[in-house]
Amino acid sequence: MGADLFGSFAESTCAALVIGSQGSLASEWKYLAFPLTISAFGLGICFLTSFAATHLTNVNEEAKIEKTLKNQLLFSTILMTPALYLCTYFFLPETIATLPGKDNVKSWHVFFCGFCGLWSGLIIGYITEYYTSHSYKPVRQVAQACVEGGAATNVIYGLALGYLSAIIPAVCLAITTYIAHDLAGFYGIAIAALGILSTLSIGLTIDAFGPICDNAGGIAEMSGMAEQVRDRTDALDAAGNTTAAIGKGFAIGSAALVSLALFSGFITLAGDGGFTVDVHGNKTVDILEPLPFAGLIIGAMLPFWFTALTMKSVGRAASEMVMEIRKQWAEDPLILENEHCMDPSTEHRPDYNRCIKISTDASLREMFAPGALVMLTPLFVGFLFGVQALAGVLAGALVSGVQMAISQSNTGGAWDNAKKYISSGQLKDEQGKVVLKGSDAHKAAIIGDTVGDPLKDTSGPSINILIKLMAIISLVFARAFPTDKGGYIGRLFSKIK
Repeated sequence: MGADLFGSFAESTCAALVIGSQGSLASEWKYLAFPLTISAFGLGICFLTSFAATHLTNVNEEAKIEKTLKNQLLFSTILMTPALYLCTYFFLPETIATLPGKDNVKSWHVFFCGFCGLWSGLIIGYITEYYTSHSYKPVRQVAQACVEGGAATNVIYGLALGYLSAIIPAVCLAITTYIAHDLAGFYGIAIAALGILSTLSIGLTIDAFGPICDNAGGIAEMSGMAEQVRDRTDALDAAGNTTAAIGKGFAIGSAALVSLALFSGFITLAGDGGFTVDVHGNKTVDILEPLPFAGLIIGAMLPFWFTALTMKSVGRAASEMVMEIRKQWAEDPLILENEHCMDPSTEHRPDYNRCIKISTDASLREMFAPGALVMLTPLFVGFLFGVQALAGVLAGALVSGVQMAISQSNTGGAWDNAKKYISSGQLKDEQGKVVLKGSDAHKAAIIGDTVGDPLKDTSGPSINILIKLMAIISLVFARAFPTDKGGYIGRLFSKIK
C-alpha cells in the first residue's frame, strides 16, 4: 500500500541529489542536502495538518467526511508554500553558479520549481476528486447511465470519463515541466517532483483511508451487524474511494516528473551515443532520427502490453476464486447462511483458507510476466539496439503511461462511486422513484465496478512503477550499453549492408 508513492519519493530525492552533485551545489553539504530539507519540512507540516483534522474537527455528518479529508490536502499545501521558500532561502546560495545544463540559477528559481510542482499536485488532486466523487456531475452521469441503458452505457460513460480526466493533469504536468526545466534544468524537474511529494504523508493517509473503510464494511457485513453500521462504512468507503484516487493522482504526477529527471541522468551518463548536442553543449535526443523514433513507438506500446498482462492476471485469479466458491457451495449450500459463515465450531463453515491461498499464490505467480517485461525491456533494447533506441523507448513509455494511468485510475474510481451513489438511495429514475439496491440499475453498476477494480487497484497504479523502474534500470546500466548507433544489431546490419 503506497509503494508507488514511496518509490516516487525516494527516486525524486535521489535524482535531485545526483543532479545537484554534478554542479556547484556539491561545494557545501547544506546546498547538496537541500532536497532532504524539503522532505523534512513537509513531514512536520503534514503531522500538524493531520493532528488538526483528527483532534480539532468534528465529523458528525456524512457530507463532512470527504470535505475533512480533502481539506487536509489543501491546508498542507498552503502551509508548505512558505516553508518551501524558507528552505530555499536558508539552504541554497543566492545564485547557483552551475547546474547540469544551466548556469547562474537564482535560489528563487528553484523555489518556483517546487512551487509549481506543489500546486500542480493539488490541482491534479482536485481534478481527480471531481471525476471520481459522486458529489459531482461526472459520476452522477455514470450512475444515471445505469438507469437509462444498463451495464453497456455504464461502461461507455465510465471510459469516457477516464479519458476526459487525463486532460487537465497532463496540461499541469506539461506546464510544470516547461517552467521547471526553463528555470533550473533537470534539477528543477527533480525539485518539482519533490514539491508534489512534499505533502506525501497526507497523500498516504487519505490513500489508505479507503481500503481500511472498505474492509471494515466487509467485516460488518460478514459478521451480521446492523444495517446502519454498513451504511456508515459505505459512506466512509465512498469518501475513501475518492481520496484513494487523489493519492493515485499524486503518484502518477510525481512519477512523470521523476521519470523525466531519471531520463536526464541516463542521457548524461550514456556517453556520446550519437546524441545531438545543442549550442550549450547539452546532449539531446532527436526523435526524427530513425532509432529514437522507432523506440518511441515501442515505448508507447509498452503500457498497453503491461496493462493487458495485469488485467488478464486479475481475471485468471478471479476465475479461479469463483470456481472454488462455486465448488464449496455445491458441496454444502448451508455455507451461505449467516449463522454458519463466522462460526468456527460449525461443520458448515466455508473454507476461507483455500480462497486466501488462491489469492496469495496468484499475486506472486501472475506478476512474473509483467515484472519481467519492465525489467528486461531496457536491458534488451539497450544492449541490442543502443542508447538512442532506449532513449526513445523511455520517452514513449513515459508519455503514453501517464495518460493511461490517470484514465484507468479515475475510471475505476468513478464506477465504484457510481455504485455507492445508487446504493445510498440518492438516485431517482425518470418517474421520480428512488433506485434501490438489487434493482437492474444497481446490478449494472456492480458490473462496472467489477471491471473498474483491476483498473484502479492493479493496472493504473502499476504503470507508475513501469515508467520509473525502466528509467532506473537504464540509468544503472547506462555506461554498459553500446553507444554507437544501433548497438550490436546496428553493427551486424552494417556488416550485412
